[in-house]
Amino acid sequence: MGRHRQLDHKIWGIAWPAILSNISIPLLGLVDAGILGHLDDSRYLGAVAIGSALLSFLYWGFSFLRMGTTGRVARALGAGDPEHANLELYRAAVLALALAATVMLLHPLWLGLGLALMAPESGLLPLADSYASIRIASAPAVLATYAMVGWFIGHGDTRWPMLILITTNLVNILLDVVLVVGLGLNSDGAAMATVLAEYCGCGLALYGLRRRLGPRPGTLNPALLWHWRHYTALLRSNSHLFIRTVTLLAAFAFFTAMGEKLGGPTLAANALLMQLLLLTAYGLDGFAYAVESLAGGRAGAGDREGFYHAVRRCGFWCGVGAVLLSIAFLVLQQPLFALLTSLPEVREILHNHRLWLVLLPLVAAPTYLLDGVFIGTTETRDMMLTMLASALLVYLPVWYLSQPWGNHGLWLAFTLFNGARGVSLYLCYRRLSLSGGWFDKR
Repeated sequence: MGRHRQLDHKIWGIAWPAILSNISIPLLGLVDAGILGHLDDSRYLGAVAIGSALLSFLYWGFSFLRMGTTGRVARALGAGDPEHANLELYRAAVLALALAATVMLLHPLWLGLGLALMAPESGLLPLADSYASIRIASAPAVLATYAMVGWFIGHGDTRWPMLILITTNLVNILLDVVLVVGLGLNSDGAAMATVLAEYCGCGLALYGLRRRLGPRPGTLNPALLWHWRHYTALLRSNSHLFIRTVTLLAAFAFFTAMGEKLGGPTLAANALLMQLLLLTAYGLDGFAYAVESLAGGRAGAGDREGFYHAVRRCGFWCGVGAVLLSIAFLVLQQPLFALLTSLPEVREILHNHRLWLVLLPLVAAPTYLLDGVFIGTTETRDMMLTMLASALLVYLPVWYLSQPWGNHGLWLAFTLFNGARGVSLYLCYRRLSLSGGWFDKR
């Protein structure tokens, strides 16, 4: 019992700041949705839903800068090599800025392609295009912050990421009120607020990094930092995470696009429900961050018993959190719906789909936890393969067969997609546990 208590203290030391900071992300989305949902025209909310889906596809596609850095830093620290852990940060930061420059240069191409694929109705197209075009200016801040947050989490430090995210989101909310409500800039104002807030967050991340490294951050061999072969190897090792994340974001973008085809009110209701579900995902990801750091460090040190103990205890707390969230959604859903929108047609759709909101936290919780195990141990190939299989063999076929059920069929496909990810990742976890594959990388 004493051993459990000691590990639980470490888990919660990492998890609670991560939960608090992660929850602030969908809360920001809920504030955006709440402000735009109370405007006279639902097109602004729909435009932000489409524009945000495109930006999420883009920015989260590069989230390997966070996940890959966390895993490599955790394993390096577990192996007793803090200098190499710092080198991983510097390489990730250089790569982040190079990718941001490329994204900004090519943004007319990918934005036009993305809008063509999502094919929003004519009234939404210019609003979504304008929103995304403004948001792209934050690419350097977003990608550089990914790398720095990954380094913090690899050290088991989620307090700085908490400060970064909460500050970013509070600034964003304040600017939303000023630009959307005060100046009447609608969806463009929401985009401007996000860009300014993300640069504030990046500045705070740099300050926190300087505080953690101290006045003498250690020696750095320039040849190790600037040699191009290290970056091709880095991109190769992160290709699994990239494909996995792009597939996940494609699933979200597909969900948004199919909702849009069912009508503007359905698109708006789905956007609000998805923000509430993101609240679940980001909250439970606090335990995923804990298992990334703790299990990754134990795997790097070759500590089998410590590795499995960390996974089991993080799994226990993740399960408890999922049950509590489902109960909260069951009890509080109607006040939440009333808070989020005053549009009667959108409220009716929310009410008719309320049970999906209760079910999904329980279905998706194993996926969040196991993602953390695979990220922390840098075993990313299985993450890619299970994501592809779940999308192509479960999500799309179920959606196709359930189209006569309308929006309920879309939610069924999305729910089974999340369940398939958890089951397939668990099978991979069992295989690696039986073979000892978690401890092969030294």
